[in-house]
Amino acid sequence: MSDPAIATATQQILMAVQRPEQRPVVKTFFDEKTFTASHVVHDPQTLTAAVIDSVLDYDPASGHIKYDSAQEIVDYVHAEKLQVAWQLETHAHADHLSAAPWLQEQLGGKLGIGANIVQVQEVFGKIFNADTRFARDGSQFDHLFTDGEQFKLGNLNAIALHVPGHTPADMAFIIGDAAFIGDTLFMPDYGTARADFPGGDARMLYRSIRRLLTLPAETRLFLCHDYKAPHRDTYAWETTVGAERAHNVHVHEGVSEDDFVNMRTSRDATLALPNLIMPSVQVNIRGGHMPEPEDNGTSYIKIPINKL
Repeated sequence: MSDPAIATATQQILMAVQRPEQRPVVKTFFDEKTFTASHVVHDPQTLTAAVIDSVLDYDPASGHIKYDSAQEIVDYVHAEKLQVAWQLETHAHADHLSAAPWLQEQLGGKLGIGANIVQVQEVFGKIFNADTRFARDGSQFDHLFTDGEQFKLGNLNAIALHVPGHTPADMAFIIGDAAFIGDTLFMPDYGTARADFPGGDARMLYRSIRRLLTLPAETRLFLCHDYKAPHRDTYAWETTVGAERAHNVHVHEGVSEDDFVNMRTSRDATLALPNLIMPSVQVNIRGGHMPEPEDNGTSYIKIPINKL
C-alpha cells in the first residue's frame, strides 16, 4: 500500500541531499542527568529555527526548577542570530520536563506537538485524577500536527509523521534531510524505545519504525536519548536510516514483527520506571506548564500510589 506522507518526505529528503541549501544546520545540547538530546535546527539561508525536545532542570528532592540547560539554547540562538519559529515536542516525555514555555518567553516560536496528545491527556488525566481545570483537548499547545502535515522552516520543506508505539502521540519531524524521531529508535548499538507506558504498543512501535526505515538511507536521524551502549564510552545522538536498517540490534532488516514484539515485551517487563516520570508527565501533558496552583498559590506534583 502506498504511503503518501512517506513519498512526500522521501522526495523532500532526496532534494535536500542534492541541494545543500535545503540541508538544515543542527546543534545538539545533551543533558546527562536525563540522557536527553535537545536539538536546535535552522535554515542556513533565513536563520529561521526550531527548538526540539528542550529540557527544564528539575530537582526531585527539593521540587526546585532551574533554567541552566535551557539558557544554553538561548545563548546559542542569540549568538547565531537565529529567529525561532517553533518549539517542537516529539511527544509528552516521561523522563524530563519540557522547558518550552520558558523558551517561548525568551525566544518566541509556536509550541507544537502531535494531535494525538489528546489521547495521552485523557489517559494520564485519569491516572493523576486531574481536576476540571486541566483541559484534555490539546489547547495547551499552539499547534497540533497531523500525520503527513507539511510546513516550512524558513525556506526548508518540512513534514510531520505520526509514529506511535512508545506513546500514542509520537511524531517525527523531518526538516530538509534531517529527521527528528523522538523515542522510536536509539543508536543502532542500543536498539529501540520501550512500549509499556499507558497507551504504548510494541506492535505499533514496530510498524512506526519500519515506516521510518523506508526513508532514503542517507536520511540523517537525530535521536532524543542515548544511554551509551556497552563498550561505547561516548554519548551519541545522530545516525542514519541506512545504519539503523543494517545494524540496529533490535530491529535491523530481517527482524519480524512478532520477534520484535516478543523481545520488546520481555525487555520492557524488566525495566524500572524513569526517575522523573511523575513530574514529567504531569507537566508535559500541560505543554510544559506546572499544574494549576492550589489556593495557597503553590503548584504540586501528585504521586499516585500503586497506580503505575
